[in-house]
Amino acid sequence: MMQPYSEYKNTEIDWLETIPKNWKLVKLKHVSSLNMGQSPSSDDVNQEGEGIPFIQGNAEFGALHPTPKNFCTEPSKICKPDDILISVRAPVGALNISDQKYVIGRGLSAITPESVRSGFCWYALQNSKYQLSVMETGTTFKAISGSDLANVFLPLPSQEEQRVIEGYLNFETSRIDRLITEKAGFIDLLKEKRQALISHVVTKGLDSDVAMKDSGVEWIGQVPKHWSIGKLKYFLNAIGDVDHYMPESIDDGIPYVMTGDLTELVSDIHFEHCKKVSERDYLKLSKKIKTSKGDVIMARYATIGTLSYVDIDKNFLVSYSCVTINPNHAQLLGLYLFYYLKSHTFLHGIQNHINTNTQGNVGINDLRKVEICVPSLQEQERIINFLSEKTLSIDTIIKETERSINLLKEHRTALISAAVTGKIDLRDKEVA
Repeated sequence: MMQPYSEYKNTEIDWLETIPKNWKLVKLKHVSSLNMGQSPSSDDVNQEGEGIPFIQGNAEFGALHPTPKNFCTEPSKICKPDDILISVRAPVGALNISDQKYVIGRGLSAITPESVRSGFCWYALQNSKYQLSVMETGTTFKAISGSDLANVFLPLPSQEEQRVIEGYLNFETSRIDRLITEKAGFIDLLKEKRQALISHVVTKGLDSDVAMKDSGVEWIGQVPKHWSIGKLKYFLNAIGDVDHYMPESIDDGIPYVMTGDLTELVSDIHFEHCKKVSERDYLKLSKKIKTSKGDVIMARYATIGTLSYVDIDKNFLVSYSCVTINPNHAQLLGLYLFYYLKSHTFLHGIQNHINTNTQGNVGINDLRKVEICVPSLQEQERIINFLSEKTLSIDTIIKETERSINLLKEHRTALISAAVTGKIDLRDKEVA
């Protein structure tokens, strides 16, 4: 267990009561120079690679360095290689390091460390979120001024201690980041395994000895001989969406579910966080189709494949960014359809109908034409039970791994905070 310093002194600031006795408390402007960004004229910005790479804000930040989408031919505000880039507009405080010369827009400021080591400053700024949040102005669009950024406090040890702290944090955060990357990769493998399992079972069934036949559809291949093959429309009661009209939001009303609200089961949707609409708008917009228990909701735009199975009876409105599919339960069970729509087979089939000129939009008529393979209701039930059990097992491992990633991230943040504020003494933690 790491020990604290032997002596501390008061700082007289609310977010950091004490620092080691030999440390100083300085403002960012006293140890670095700041260069607030300024957006160039739209006439000077291009995507053709002419001029200097241009970054407007944190939307172009990567894991460490930015990835610019545009270029600027008449630059005004430029950052230098190795400058620390900080977002001064929502979300305030996002950080990156410039790996080359960039034109920076008004959403960014470039910090050039001078009398502070660059690496120590980088870590210290990661611990400045509270200070920045207090300085933010604006209601819906938060931002901070250049003068506020300049007045951010940094606890500052000697140059030698900065070097040791920087080296230790480089070593430890790299180790933590490697673990996070490995765990994230494991999650990706589990998700692929989950989808591969679903894809196999909804096209081949559970009996490996059953007689097979050619489906006549290239991406489906062979299916059990007794299964039905046909266009989706032949197995449905209805498929549709609401009118393409955004109803007015009210404080208390019927939930209006958008793509970002969807969860695999409707019962898991946080309806209290959804937009609310009046009953009048609900009745008006749900005339074409009303979502009911046993239906499947599918995102039809850029996030194709995001699905939600309606497992409860509840009044809510589904955005026109989604389509509601009401299966004919005499032929097709909703939960079986839910699994089928998650399969590689379905996603491959729908690709042939996607309008790539409109961000991969899927039309309702195109959905009707997608071929699916359907077993008997009894076999659908068996497949549903099998997949529910197997996917639950995989999902449990995924959630446990996600929790461990969150714990690693929390540990990383806490370690940086403790190191750059002097809560732990790292002077004997020299890293080779």
